[in-house]
Amino acid sequence: MIETVIRVGLVGPLPPPFGGMANQTRQLADLLANSGVKVRQVQVNAPYRPLWIGRVPVLRALFRLIPYLFTLWRVAGQCDVIHIMANSGWSWHLFAAPAVWIARFRNVPAVVNYRGGEAETFLARSSRLVRCTMGRVAVLAVPSGFLKEVFARFGIGADVVPNIVNIGRFRNDEAVEEAMRKPRRRLLVARNLEKIYDNETAIRAFAIVHSRYPEATLTIAGSGPEGEALRQLSEDLGLASSVLFAGRLEPSAMAELYRSVDVAINPSLVDNMPNSVLEALASGVPVVSTNVGGVPYMVRDGHTALLVPPRSPQAMAEAIARVIEEGELSRRLVDNGLQEVARYTWESVWPRWAEVYQRAITQPQRLPQGVR
Repeated sequence: MIETVIRVGLVGPLPPPFGGMANQTRQLADLLANSGVKVRQVQVNAPYRPLWIGRVPVLRALFRLIPYLFTLWRVAGQCDVIHIMANSGWSWHLFAAPAVWIARFRNVPAVVNYRGGEAETFLARSSRLVRCTMGRVAVLAVPSGFLKEVFARFGIGADVVPNIVNIGRFRNDEAVEEAMRKPRRRLLVARNLEKIYDNETAIRAFAIVHSRYPEATLTIAGSGPEGEALRQLSEDLGLASSVLFAGRLEPSAMAELYRSVDVAINPSLVDNMPNSVLEALASGVPVVSTNVGGVPYMVRDGHTALLVPPRSPQAMAEAIARVIEEGELSRRLVDNGLQEVARYTWESVWPRWAEVYQRAITQPQRLPQGVR
C-alpha cells in the first residue's frame, strides 16, 4: 500500500457524453481523491473552443490536440506518476501514445490502463508502433484476464486491475426477493448504438419474445450512428410501441432504470469488461449476454448470467424466456451476481492500484514483461 501522498496525473475522457471509459475516468478520479491521492486530470475530449471548430474535421483535431499536449506537459511536471486511460485505434495514436512519450521526456513513470475489446485486431495491425511505445511504460494494467491473454500473445505482459462499479448507486436491496415474483417482462439494453454492440440482434430477439409475451417491453439506453436504422427496424417488426429509445443517460438515471427492469441484455460482438454488465449485476438484474471477448471472464454461464452465441436472435430469445419463466433460475442469477460484483468494488480494487503506483514509482524504468 502507498504510505505517503502521491500525485497522479489521470489522462482520459470525461463526460459528457456519459458512458464507458469516460464514466470510469471520472469515477476513478473521485475515488482516488477520496483515498488521499492528489489527482490532476488531463481531459482528452475537452470541449472545442470556439464551438464551431467541432464541425471542421481536420481543424478540430488540431484544436483539441495542441492544448491537450501543452496541458499534458505541464501536468506531467507536477506528478509522481501518469495514469493513462487507453483504447485502440486513433485514440491510442492521438492521445495515449503522446502521453507515454511526454511522461518519458519528463522522467515520470507512466501506467497505461488499456481497455477495449478490439485490442487483438489493433495489435495485429500496429504491434510494432505499440510495442515501441510500451517499451517506455512502467506498468501495463488491463481490466480483465481476457486482455491479459491478448497482450501475452504479442509478447507483452500485463497486470489485471478490474473495472470499478459503484454498488452504492447501482443497487437493489429487494432484488433477490423480487426475482422470485412473477416477472414484469421489461428488458433493457444499455449499449451505444454502434455496429459492434449489435443492437439489431437484441431487437430481433425481442421480437421473438414479444410474440410470446405481448406485454413485454424493451428499453435501449444509448446513442450512436445506428439509431435511425434501429428505430426503423423496430417499426418494420411492428414493435414501435414496445421499444423505447431512451438515449444516453447519466449514471443516476441509469441506476433508476436498472431497478425498474427484469432482464439486462448485452448483445455485443466485441467486448472486454462491459460496465453495463457489472451495473446490472450490482442492481440485481439477471443478465443475458453474448459469450464474446472478456464477458466469459466476468460471468459464468448458468451461474451469474446466461451466455449465448453472438448474432443469434433465437438463442438470445430462448435465454430471455428462461429468465422470465424460471423463477428459481432468475433468483440464482441475481443472488450469485450480487456476490460476484463484490470483486469490483473500490475496496477490492484500490489495493491493486496502490500496488501498481508504488511499483511504477519505485521502479520507473521497469518494462512490461516481454517488451524490449
